[in-house]
Amino acid sequence: MKRRLPRIDRSQIRTYPARQRFSKVKRSLEGVPHEPGSDFQQFLDRLPGILGAQDLRATIDAAGRARARNKLILWGFGAHLIKVGLAPVVVDLMERGFVSGLMMNGAGCVHDLELAMMGRTSEDVAPALDEGSFGMARETSERLNLAIVAGHEAGLGMGEAVGREILEGRGFRYKDRSVLANAVRLGIPVTIHVAVGTDIHHMHPSADGAALGATSYRDFETLARLVAALEGGVLFNIGSAVILPEVFLKALALARNLGNKVEKFTTVNCDFVRQYRPSTNVVERPTRLGGRGISLIGHHEILVPLIAAGLIEGQAKRKRR
Repeated sequence: MKRRLPRIDRSQIRTYPARQRFSKVKRSLEGVPHEPGSDFQQFLDRLPGILGAQDLRATIDAAGRARARNKLILWGFGAHLIKVGLAPVVVDLMERGFVSGLMMNGAGCVHDLELAMMGRTSEDVAPALDEGSFGMARETSERLNLAIVAGHEAGLGMGEAVGREILEGRGFRYKDRSVLANAVRLGIPVTIHVAVGTDIHHMHPSADGAALGATSYRDFETLARLVAALEGGVLFNIGSAVILPEVFLKALALARNLGNKVEKFTTVNCDFVRQYRPSTNVVERPTRLGGRGISLIGHHEILVPLIAAGLIEGQAKRKRR
């Protein structure tokens, strides 16, 4: 037999005055329409004070304060930042003092070197893989591998070794837009963190596993020194889903284990989607002791120029005061 349920009597519900309720969205947080001729700072100021727009402004404010207080600003990114044309934007931030250190995955140095050497990069992987030619460009791998071996022999990290090759070597017509070369020129620490077998030059006979491991490990030690001084600073992770979040977490663990106070700092993860490791190892776990983690979701080629423009406008505003 079907059980008959009692009818809900909505005349008995309990209510309260709407004005007594806490509300997350207020009129004062609404955006202001754009006006023709407005400058970029006005554009930022007119964004809604809600969700992603609020996080974007918080990111710019945190990095701007860190720069003004001479605190570290570390930028970590995967190869896509280079591939979507943002190297000149990063180099400009380096020139303006908004970059204290850089960390990259191994593919980042491939695309940075190719753009510096040829003015183009990024092969069409699928058809090249079909025909067995993927990753077999001769000059790219030879220049990278020889630079890494020379760096190993000279006691350098991989980032400095490849950066020196681009800055001082022959045939790099477009080195002025190279992140690695400009890091060396400006004396900014740049570290490359590889997983053996993930990058095209690892396939070539000129690759030296011992050199890859030694130079990348030296860069891990350099990164740990940087992270040990991150108190009050900002860390960006742009588009690295696995390697850099894992490497950063280990560098932070090492720094804290050795007695360094690294508690109140800001982490910012920028990517197309929220992913487990960046969300956990960049945004959440490192900031539990008093820092702040921010996630910005969107295309690198839009978000990074917005952040950069906000930092530049903020710096100009502080100088006018």
